[in-house]
Amino acid sequence: MKPLLIAFFLMIPCCLFSQETGIKNLDGSSVAIEYILQDYIQIPSVSGNEKKAGDFLKEICRNNDLHIADFGSEDGQYNFAASVFPLSTRKPNIIFLNHIDVVPESKSELREPFSGDIEDGIIYGRGTIDNKGAAMMQLYGIIKAMKDEKVYNSPYNFTFLAVSCEETQCEGGVSWVHQNYFSDLNPVAVLGEGPSELTSLMEGDFKQQVFGISVVHKKPLWLELTLEHGTNGHGSITPLTYANKELVEALQRLTRKKPKAVYNDINTQFLKDMAEHHKGGKKIVLRHPRLFRPALTPQLRKHPELFSLFTNTITLTNIYSNSKSVNKIASMAGAQLDCRLLPETNEYEFIGMIRKRLKNDNIKIRVIKKMPSDVISSTNTVFYKNLSAAIQRKYPQARTMSMMMPNVNDLGSFRAKKIPSYGTLPIIFDTEEVRSVHGKDEHLHIHSLYDGADVFENFIKKMSREEI
Repeated sequence: MKPLLIAFFLMIPCCLFSQETGIKNLDGSSVAIEYILQDYIQIPSVSGNEKKAGDFLKEICRNNDLHIADFGSEDGQYNFAASVFPLSTRKPNIIFLNHIDVVPESKSELREPFSGDIEDGIIYGRGTIDNKGAAMMQLYGIIKAMKDEKVYNSPYNFTFLAVSCEETQCEGGVSWVHQNYFSDLNPVAVLGEGPSELTSLMEGDFKQQVFGISVVHKKPLWLELTLEHGTNGHGSITPLTYANKELVEALQRLTRKKPKAVYNDINTQFLKDMAEHHKGGKKIVLRHPRLFRPALTPQLRKHPELFSLFTNTITLTNIYSNSKSVNKIASMAGAQLDCRLLPETNEYEFIGMIRKRLKNDNIKIRVIKKMPSDVISSTNTVFYKNLSAAIQRKYPQARTMSMMMPNVNDLGSFRAKKIPSYGTLPIIFDTEEVRSVHGKDEHLHIHSLYDGADVFENFIKKMSREEI
């Protein structure tokens, strides 16, 4: 009986939530948000192929009385805004940023990657979390808030902004919007991708839930290394030196060096906040991270996800040569590095450090891609205050904390223009859900859609009662 009882209770949230109608489908009928998400997932939208999914999402917004502004209508450049008030009103605008595109399916998928299957209160499919599920939380929160009379007297506008190619950071997504429509948006704050509840994913004696709100992220710097060497010929005779050998030796010198730990204001504050959830000596160490740096750094190194917040990372992602034959010595060898820099790091000095570690002046370094430095968004704003309060209203025993994210997303483009931008996915994940993002069988508990939407609805209502 026990497995049957568990299955029954897992199904209860889906049944209950399905009764909570209020979002209009394409045919005008009111349906539960998970079925809109299901349809959205079932339209494949791998980066560069967003139009069909974008058309669907835009019509859902239009059918729910949001005002539409088109910012591009082709694959790779499909972007639109759906606002409570027309953009022409020029009201200060709070943006809910999301992206239509998803990463390609994994080869290890057990389920059809774009199935949108719903089983036992869980929905499956590529983009279920990143970023279609998160978008549904935002959209449903906006639609529910629109039923409040105060929202229609709000000094702020609220805009659902869906963009293309976030996963590949192409020029047709948020960059295109910034170049051509930034003034139309009139943004004063942006909410987008970010951390979720943290304690379910971390070690510690946690007495309450802790939700992260990102205020900055590390900046990506993608580099290509190439080495050309005059030596080539048959592989049966090994020359004293050749391109592949020289490059591999240089890469070993680079990657074997332990990265330096950097304790800045934002990551030390993160540790101080974590101290409140530990006891004894560990609590003392975390409260004073700079003082106990020699003891703390080796412990941080054991947890790459955490240590990434304290260092500039260098990841060797590709090695290649111009030879396809096993018995031919290549005359050129190359490699690609995915580097993620702390906000205060000077990229030119960082490249200089790489040159020095390689110890080979024949290696050429080319910047494949870089992004502007991310400006830290202040936590001393009405937007952060009300977002934090909205999370705590939904989760009364929780607290929030600001933090830096090691990965990049589209919020950085707004921060670069000094627009306060905050990342959060205000739900409670389990470990399997987190591992499924960009992995196999991406999935999300349906009740999380409603939890996240409640937070965004509360935030909008709070902002609607503010005076400018």
